[in-house]
Amino acid sequence: MPALVPSADGTHFTLDGDGAAPGPYAFADLDPEGHSHHERAFKLKGRPGWRITFLEFPPAEIAIRLPKPRRGHPWFSHARLVWAGATLVVLALLALGLTLKLPPLLARLIPQSTQQRMGRLMVANLGAYACSTPQGDAALKALATRLRQDDDVTIRVLRAPMINAAAFPGGEVVLFDGLVQGAESPDEIAGVLAHELGHVAHRDGMESLIRHYGLDLLFGGFERNVGGYTSALLHARHSYKAEAGADGYAIGRLQFAKVSPLPTAALLDRLGKQDADPASAGKLLTYVSSHPLSDSRERAFRASANPGVRYIPALTATQWQALRSMCGGAPGA
Repeated sequence: MPALVPSADGTHFTLDGDGAAPGPYAFADLDPEGHSHHERAFKLKGRPGWRITFLEFPPAEIAIRLPKPRRGHPWFSHARLVWAGATLVVLALLALGLTLKLPPLLARLIPQSTQQRMGRLMVANLGAYACSTPQGDAALKALATRLRQDDDVTIRVLRAPMINAAAFPGGEVVLFDGLVQGAESPDEIAGVLAHELGHVAHRDGMESLIRHYGLDLLFGGFERNVGGYTSALLHARHSYKAEAGADGYAIGRLQFAKVSPLPTAALLDRLGKQDADPASAGKLLTYVSSHPLSDSRERAFRASANPGVRYIPALTATQWQALRSMCGGAPGA
């Protein structure tokens, strides 16, 4: 299989090996052809028969430059809505016996509008804990802009001492103030936020809910148990594969924003050491239970650091103070 090599300016790429025509080719000329939990395929405009396929998640430095897959799914056109509904019912029934295979597929078949409604209801259930100040909101927006947050992603800070962050269906992301106060720099928060954006992009939250609730979630009336689903997702344990995929996405975002990945590596290392300390176990329980820690995760962020890049802090000192004081915390702590 030929290797894809990005150009220095990130606008083009060449193919190296396996007898492939080397190019160069423009990333802008790639056209998404297929997108599943296991692969992403692209055609090239003006080149019939040309096709390139990435298995699993593409490397971070390539994924950030690939065009996004088309929203929705062709099954959900107006002409085939009834057929799509029948297909969803069949797939949901099969999920009873194929729980390891169908959740990723179902998560991608549910329309984005439905997932957004679910996410808004779940986050609204936590609305009493939301923090907001003009300066803090501006700092959060600046951080999101650095990480190239999608327009349909909403980020909030919640007043709670737990060290945690979570991505809900439909692009709802929350950071808990305990995590913000425990961070040693805005670059650490940038790494965690980019990781959660990876969970959003891969629809891991929706997949986790389907895996745990199946037909009850899809057809049992979501609004009747919003609180239960919200609590379950906050404590859901993502697989190591999902964590690695979100980490790869985060590394790509940090590289694009020229934010050093080393503070995120230091945060993971610090959390791992605190997790081994019985005195810290209760405080870290929510993060460790939903984001499994491993040495490989810390090593991946550390290895992605480029000595030749001049990294820029994710926020200014004033913005960092504003973010830390959003929930009434002590910014100087």
